[in-house]
Amino acid sequence: MAPDRIDEKVVENQIKDVIQDLYQVMVQVTAYDLTSRPSKDVLENSTIQLQHSLQKIHNTANSPTAQATMPSVPPELIQYVDTGRNPDIYTREFVERTRKMNQTMKGKFGAFSDFRDVLATEMARAMPELIEDIGLVVERTHGDKEKVMRNVR
Repeated sequence: MAPDRIDEKVVENQIKDVIQDLYQVMVQVTAYDLTSRPSKDVLENSTIQLQHSLQKIHNTANSPTAQATMPSVPPELIQYVDTGRNPDIYTREFVERTRKMNQTMKGKFGAFSDFRDVLATEMARAMPELIEDIGLVVERTHGDKEKVMRNVR
């Protein structure tokens, strides 16, 4: 593994530590006794340990190597999951939206290509002295120069 990449096991273990510390705080709060001095000290130590665990994972997540290697999760996906919905459904909807947008763009490209060819043909008929320039423009816009020129004659 590359030395500048964060090991996923390290992050996983840090998250497990945070969960364990949260559990310890929950246990201490549940068993807290106002009259007992040891309960206060144990709860205080558990809270401090939780703080250290959170600080450790925060430092790991904000390190320069983490910024470069950690995958970016779209905020929309996080909101989707926060509302209790299935991320697989989000992915499926995203793929369908992307497919529809691609089809729309393909249709627009086709329409503009047809428009380019018709415009070039009509311009070449109206201004035969510009036929070479028109052919050059059609060629540079990835059109079929020969097809346009055949329609002019």
